[in-house]
Amino acid sequence: MGISAKDRGAILPAGKSGTAYMYMWDSGRFATSSYYMREHPAWVKAFNGAQRADRYFKVAWSPLLPAAAYARSLPDGRPWYGPGGRLPKTFGEGLQKPAADFYASLLPSPFIDELTLDFARAALSGERLGADEITDILSVSLSGHDYINHAYGAESRLSHDHVLRLDRMLEAFFHDLDRAVGPENYLAVLTSDHGFAPVPEHSKSIGRDSGRPNVNEILARLNAGLAVKFGAGRWVLGWSADGVLLDSKLIAARKLDRRAIDQEARRLLLAEPGIVAAFSRAEIEGNALPPDTPFLAAVRNTWHREVSADIQLVVKPYWLFGTTHKTGTTHGSPHEYDTHVPLLLYGPRWISGGRVDARVEIVDLAPTLARLIGTGAPAASEGRPLPIPELR
Repeated sequence: MGISAKDRGAILPAGKSGTAYMYMWDSGRFATSSYYMREHPAWVKAFNGAQRADRYFKVAWSPLLPAAAYARSLPDGRPWYGPGGRLPKTFGEGLQKPAADFYASLLPSPFIDELTLDFARAALSGERLGADEITDILSVSLSGHDYINHAYGAESRLSHDHVLRLDRMLEAFFHDLDRAVGPENYLAVLTSDHGFAPVPEHSKSIGRDSGRPNVNEILARLNAGLAVKFGAGRWVLGWSADGVLLDSKLIAARKLDRRAIDQEARRLLLAEPGIVAAFSRAEIEGNALPPDTPFLAAVRNTWHREVSADIQLVVKPYWLFGTTHKTGTTHGSPHEYDTHVPLLLYGPRWISGGRVDARVEIVDLAPTLARLIGTGAPAASEGRPLPIPELR
């Protein structure tokens, strides 16, 4: 079972044969889709009937600790923060009763994670997870931190306060697991799918080479540069996930050499500030480049020939592609701050205490769990079992 405030955070861990429940931001309820079932079970109806999200209406998110505890946090209200970047902040202000705007506003807050964990508790009871000899897998993806960091950055007091609160939420949830199934009867894994890029404006203020180049301006300069060499036309169609989409139909109609277009586009893009690497579709799919070309392996891992861009870009460390909205930050680069994530395993029945200093990948988690519970690794698994200190 997968549970998350986000659809992808619920569906991807649950897969096709599990059940995914996700938060409905327009109603404050959790729901699955008709792919998984025609009707919600009674425990889901009961949870939604209680309208748990409404308890946060007109409630303030205030700092958990005294001001001194946040001495290393950036102050509230920085120019690059998105809306609502100050604590305390009250949810549902200006509304007479809970409505879609209120339910959506809970996403960049600790309250969405409290709600998600409450739904997970209801699932434990409603589905009687861990109550028999058959192994159950429960994935709970807590999305509040992602929304908060996107809006305000990982250096903000809001982000740090959320981590403090999340620590306490997890403590309470593990205590509830202990009571529900027993501390010897579950294996817990804590990890993340990504880190976060520091906010460029903050990085620049402390002396880092950093910036937030405007994507629309980059594309305009690229199109103008291609027009100089290949003639007038709309050569650039748009932008997608740190990549440039070129007009393949126009290139074919003009009977131009596609590789020549790609190489000129690469040359122009690499002259832009903040871009450290650029790869064409042919370079990503082919074998012309050495396998150890910087960033090539990472780009290939995130690229899909049917939906990805024609020229895939990599930003320099501490740089971030932006638009007219110069607020917040994101993730998705191959740099350390994006790729370094926690990976903690706890289960005294299976694992002895210890630390493994070898480099590992998050894709190693699925085959590791498969080995621990005594089943085969997923057919599409690309990882390897982790060298964890198992009990024999």
